[in-house]
Amino acid sequence: MCCRTSAADRRAARQLAWLGLLLAAGVSCRGTNPEVPAVYAAELGDVTRGRVLIEAYGCGTCHTIPGVRGARGTAASPLLWFAERSFIAGEVPNTPVNLVRWLRDPRDIEPLTAMPALGVTDEQARDIAAYLYTMR
Repeated sequence: MCCRTSAADRRAARQLAWLGLLLAAGVSCRGTNPEVPAVYAAELGDVTRGRVLIEAYGCGTCHTIPGVRGARGTAASPLLWFAERSFIAGEVPNTPVNLVRWLRDPRDIEPLTAMPALGVTDEQARDIAAYLYTMR
Protein backbone atom coordinates (compact mmCIF):
# COMPACT_ATOMS: atom_id res chain seq x y z
CA MET A 1 0.00 0.00 0.00
CA CYS A 2 1.34 3.41 -0.97
CA CYS A 3 1.43 6.32 1.45
CA ARG A 4 -0.67 9.27 0.40
CA THR A 5 -0.95 12.54 2.19
CA SER A 6 -4.24 14.29 2.51
CA ALA A 7 -4.87 17.81 1.25
CA ALA A 8 -5.05 18.99 4.87
CA ASP A 9 -1.64 17.45 5.63
CA ARG A 10 -0.09 19.11 2.56
CA ARG A 11 -1.64 22.46 3.51
CA ALA A 12 -0.30 22.16 7.08
CA ALA A 13 3.16 21.30 5.75
CA ARG A 14 3.11 24.38 3.47
CA GLN A 15 2.04 26.61 6.38
CA LEU A 16 4.84 25.27 8.55
CA ALA A 17 7.33 25.81 5.74
CA TRP A 18 6.20 29.43 5.35
CA LEU A 19 6.40 29.99 9.09
CA GLY A 20 9.93 28.59 9.09
CA LEU A 21 10.92 30.90 6.23
CA LEU A 22 9.44 33.94 7.98
CA LEU A 23 11.20 33.12 11.24
CA ALA A 24 14.48 32.49 9.43
CA ALA A 25 14.11 35.88 7.74
CA GLY A 26 13.73 37.54 11.11
CA VAL A 27 10.08 38.49 10.72
CA SER A 28 8.42 38.76 14.09
CA CYS A 29 4.77 38.88 14.99
CA ARG A 30 3.40 42.14 16.32
CA GLY A 31 1.70 41.72 19.65
CA THR A 32 -1.93 42.30 18.86
CA ASN A 33 -4.06 43.88 21.50
CA PRO A 34 -7.56 42.39 21.50
CA GLU A 35 -8.63 45.09 23.96
CA VAL A 36 -8.37 47.78 21.26
CA PRO A 37 -10.85 47.09 18.47
CA ALA A 38 -11.06 49.42 15.49
CA VAL A 39 -14.42 50.68 16.77
CA TYR A 40 -12.56 52.74 19.40
CA ALA A 41 -11.61 55.21 16.70
CA ALA A 42 -15.28 55.99 16.12
CA GLU A 43 -16.11 56.09 19.84
CA LEU A 44 -13.27 58.42 20.80
CA GLY A 45 -13.34 61.40 18.54
CA ASP A 46 -12.89 62.67 15.02
CA VAL A 47 -10.13 60.88 13.12
CA THR A 48 -9.63 63.74 10.64
CA ARG A 49 -9.36 66.34 13.40
CA GLY A 50 -6.95 64.00 15.17
CA ARG A 51 -4.62 63.92 12.15
CA VAL A 52 -4.77 67.72 11.86
CA LEU A 53 -4.01 68.10 15.58
CA ILE A 54 -1.07 65.69 15.33
CA GLU A 55 0.35 67.92 12.60
CA ALA A 56 -0.42 71.13 14.50
CA TYR A 57 1.21 69.94 17.73
CA GLY A 58 4.28 68.77 15.83
CA CYS A 59 4.11 65.15 16.97
CA GLY A 60 5.97 64.15 13.81
CA THR A 61 9.05 65.99 15.06
CA CYS A 62 9.73 63.01 17.31
CA HIS A 63 7.50 60.24 15.91
CA THR A 64 7.03 58.63 12.52
CA ILE A 65 3.28 58.63 11.94
CA PRO A 66 1.71 57.24 8.76
CA GLY A 67 -0.64 59.62 6.99
CA VAL A 68 0.68 62.72 8.73
CA ARG A 69 2.59 65.12 6.51
CA GLY A 70 6.25 65.41 7.52
CA ALA A 71 5.90 63.01 10.47
CA ARG A 72 9.23 61.23 10.07
CA GLY A 73 10.76 61.82 13.49
CA THR A 74 13.21 59.31 14.89
CA ALA A 75 13.63 60.60 18.46
CA ALA A 76 10.68 58.55 19.74
CA SER A 77 9.09 55.27 18.75
CA PRO A 78 7.25 55.14 15.43
CA LEU A 79 3.49 55.02 15.86
CA LEU A 80 3.01 52.40 13.14
CA TRP A 81 0.56 49.71 14.21
CA PHE A 82 -0.25 51.69 17.36
CA ALA A 83 -3.71 50.11 17.69
CA GLU A 84 -2.15 46.67 17.93
CA ARG A 85 0.23 47.49 20.76
CA SER A 86 -0.43 46.02 24.17
CA PHE A 87 1.00 48.91 26.18
CA ILE A 88 1.36 52.67 26.02
CA ALA A 89 4.92 53.82 26.72
CA GLY A 90 5.59 50.35 28.10
CA GLU A 91 3.68 51.34 31.22
CA VAL A 92 -0.10 50.99 30.99
CA PRO A 93 -2.46 48.82 28.92
CA ASN A 94 -3.34 50.30 25.55
CA THR A 95 -6.92 51.35 26.21
CA PRO A 96 -8.72 54.53 25.14
CA VAL A 97 -8.89 55.84 28.71
CA ASN A 98 -5.16 55.33 29.22
CA LEU A 99 -4.28 56.84 25.85
CA VAL A 100 -6.31 59.98 26.49
CA ARG A 101 -4.69 60.21 29.93
CA TRP A 102 -1.22 59.78 28.35
CA LEU A 103 -1.88 62.44 25.73
CA ARG A 104 -3.15 64.90 28.35
CA ASP A 105 -0.29 64.38 30.85
CA PRO A 106 2.39 61.84 29.89
CA ARG A 107 4.43 62.44 33.04
CA ASP A 108 1.48 61.39 35.17
CA ILE A 109 2.02 57.89 33.75
CA GLU A 110 5.79 57.91 33.23
CA PRO A 111 7.54 60.67 35.21
CA LEU A 112 10.82 60.27 33.30
CA THR A 113 9.36 60.35 29.80
CA ALA A 114 10.79 62.76 27.27
CA MET A 115 7.31 63.34 25.86
CA PRO A 116 6.14 66.80 26.83
CA ALA A 117 2.71 67.72 28.11
CA LEU A 118 1.37 69.64 25.13
CA GLY A 119 -1.64 71.12 26.86
CA VAL A 120 -4.19 69.30 24.72
CA THR A 121 -7.79 69.41 25.87
CA ASP A 122 -9.75 66.27 26.63
CA GLU A 123 -11.59 66.58 23.30
CA GLN A 124 -8.33 67.06 21.39
CA ALA A 125 -6.81 64.04 23.14
CA ARG A 126 -9.83 61.94 22.11
CA ASP A 127 -9.45 63.11 18.49
CA ILE A 128 -5.72 62.32 18.47
CA ALA A 129 -6.42 58.93 20.05
CA ALA A 130 -9.05 58.21 17.39
CA TYR A 131 -6.43 58.78 14.69
CA LEU A 132 -3.81 56.67 16.46
CA TYR A 133 -6.26 53.79 16.73
CA THR A 134 -6.50 53.73 12.92
CA MET A 135 -2.83 52.65 12.86
CA ARG A 136 -3.21 48.94 12.12
